[in-house]
Amino acid sequence: MPGTLALVGGGEFTDGCSFDAGLVESSGADEVLVMPTGAAYEHPQRYVEQAVGWFDRLGVRARGLDVLTRPDAMAAMHADAIRAARFVYLVGGSPMHLRSVLKDSPVWDALAAMWQAGGVLAGSSAGAMVLCDPMVDPRGGAFTLGLGLLPYLAVIPAHDHWSEDAAERTLKMTPAEVVVVGIDERTALLRDPDGTWRAEGAGEVAVFREGVPTDLGALPT
Repeated sequence: MPGTLALVGGGEFTDGCSFDAGLVESSGADEVLVMPTGAAYEHPQRYVEQAVGWFDRLGVRARGLDVLTRPDAMAAMHADAIRAARFVYLVGGSPMHLRSVLKDSPVWDALAAMWQAGGVLAGSSAGAMVLCDPMVDPRGGAFTLGLGLLPYLAVIPAHDHWSEDAAERTLKMTPAEVVVVGIDERTALLRDPDGTWRAEGAGEVAVFREGVPTDLGALPT
């Protein structure tokens, strides 16, 4: 049975992210592995340092795994570290870079295997977007390929700051079989091991099917 999956709308490792304590508890981990891949060109170490301080407050260690480039994602030692982890967190940044680094790589295979074996996988902003397929293209609101861990689901992160024009364009172009979720910052859409969905955190989660607001019951299990 897979573990818990957390799709976070952004603002990770800050007050209001109440769901992280529950993720730590459900994982049983004594260490959180933080991948700053999406922030490779945005001072990735800052994300790691923020995560270390945040999870220290929650009573668990955190450390960074420097999968920043395509060769990093092909390295067996990084894939081995992920398979041995119980809780891996993908930070925000560029979803296009994150996808290009991880697609069809040993590190991606290890992430999927870790989750399928019962570990906790969290992705914030770009990290949440790439876990789905299709993926919202932040450059214009259209759709592109994601990594496909969650098919027929697409994420709009920082939905509380998403422009109305971009949101309208995305919803108009959404394929009929795809559910779109808008997740506010410091908010998580959580998939429990039994396939049920719930929202937690400082903001709200909006769910749309065929451009029409609906509820969490519309999400694929």
